Amino acid sequence: MTFQQGTDAPDTLTGEWGGLRTRLRDDGLDLAAGYVSETAWNASGGMRERVVETGQFSFAATIDTAKLIGLTGGTFQGTITFRRGHDLGADAGLGVLQQVQEVYGRGQTWRLTQLWYQQTFAEGRADIKIGRLTQGEDFAAFSCQLQNLSFCGSPPGNLAGDYWYNWPISQWGVRGRLRNDRFYAMVGAYEVNPRNLENAFTFGRFHGATGVLIPAEIGFTPRLGASRLPGSYRFGGWYNTAEANDVGLDINGNPQAVTGLAPLRRTGRYGFYLQLQQQLSGSVEEGKAGPKVRNGLIAYLNITQTDRHTTVTDNQVAAGLTYAGLIPFRPHDDVTFAVARTNVNANALLGLAKGQARPDAEYAAEFAYCIHTIRWLTLRPNLQYVVNPGGFTQAKDVVVLGLKASVAL
Repeated sequence: MTFQQGTDAPDTLTGEWGGLRTRLRDDGLDLAAGYVSETAWNASGGMRERVVETGQFSFAATIDTAKLIGLTGGTFQGTITFRRGHDLGADAGLGVLQQVQEVYGRGQTWRLTQLWYQQTFAEGRADIKIGRLTQGEDFAAFSCQLQNLSFCGSPPGNLAGDYWYNWPISQWGVRGRLRNDRFYAMVGAYEVNPRNLENAFTFGRFHGATGVLIPAEIGFTPRLGASRLPGSYRFGGWYNTAEANDVGLDINGNPQAVTGLAPLRRTGRYGFYLQLQQQLSGSVEEGKAGPKVRNGLIAYLNITQTDRHTTVTDNQVAAGLTYAGLIPFRPHDDVTFAVARTNVNANALLGLAKGQARPDAEYAAEFAYCIHTIRWLTLRPNLQYVVNPGGFTQAKDVVVLGLKASVAL
């Protein structure tokens, strides 16, 4: 579900390169680049006050094989990313579970983020994708409009990020999908290889895999009422065949923090998620890539649960409301308010001494106003409030003022 931007400005800062971009697109090659910047200042909370900026460059090429070589239904996607900058959470000592600048992380380095081929069959009712993939682009996929990580990207990667690799980390994988006008089902298989987290640009790791991640998802995309308001209802789960340490028990089943013995090894890791999103009012405009929200209220709810044997942050609930076109003289702007709870697994606290601080859950809220002035520039000033950072009730609440900017180059 996307928002409509209606201006006469070019779609990109650099334009159509004297018509070259247009000709290449007509021939089947679409080139794109962009930069996302996130600036944050901790007005309250943390160990020290800081103002920092971090960002990501992306360079992408999409090939339509029907136009380029006459192969109907084929798409090739290649994307390179570069992350740079500083993390307010670390620089200011915020101690939060979920980053207040979601674009930071996974190494400030160049990466091959996408290199895959997708082929559709049966008049678009089936497709398969194979190559270097990110799980979150297909499974538990979610928008990244806000700046707090609780509300950005595929939620399983925010909890089980040591093996569910979201953007910009890719791995070898394959995904198959069946769909009709309203329903779909898909399943995938992805290499679990910790070496993919190394800070180095590479075509792909060929050694070091520890297992296979197998996600599956079913979904329903209704159009409600006379206005045909779009919705998205998804349920999915996953199983990781790799072994992992138990978060609290030793090899004898006693609290590892007390005995100091080697941790108990667990075979298999798993979880499930539920994602609900629905436009509740307003109107839409039909587009080639799906309906675009012209104006109105959109609500969403994400619930994610990981296994409690091997994951320290074991569940997260996030909900939000977005209103597009709230201000009559700013019809292309939108305003969003979202709240989330990220839980610390009680099993990870076994063996803590009596009276020792025990984390429970971190609560985050974000309010953001999105300014759509020209097509190639989006500005999203935001206010974040984090209660119990790190899950500790005695920790001072964190208040962050931020600005998220996206530039299409």
